[in-house]
Amino acid sequence: MRRPLTAVALLLLAPLAMAQAYKWTDASGTVHYADSPPPKGTQFKRVTTTGTVESPVTPSEKPASEHASLEPPPKPVADTPENRTKLCTTLRSNLDLLRSKQPVVTQDGGQQKLLDDTQRKQQQATAEGQYKQFCPNQ
Repeated sequence: MRRPLTAVALLLLAPLAMAQAYKWTDASGTVHYADSPPPKGTQFKRVTTTGTVESPVTPSEKPASEHASLEPPPKPVADTPENRTKLCTTLRSNLDLLRSKQPVVTQDGGQQKLLDDTQRKQQQATAEGQYKQFCPNQ
């Protein structure tokens, strides 16, 4: 007795899963959608629906970094003596910290990350290269 009831329930739910809809345009140009056919004499198209409320087209998935790129990129900093001094001061401070024994924490995708020895040496080499390039007279 239980199996026939299950089969009947599934048969009754099947139309809901693949519902039929109708689409037509009236004389004023308005597009209509309905689950019943339009008035006789109206040209229409049958549209098969999935029965879900989700969009059948998935938006393109982009990493958060690409969404952030919608903002205009920052303008380059002018190469003035004042800006060069600020850069060199920052690079010197970074080098001093990287050469010390203090733990170094960086921001990685909004999360704090403690640098290990290899990463620390890599950051130090990068900072030293930048210091040599931008601060040769200091």
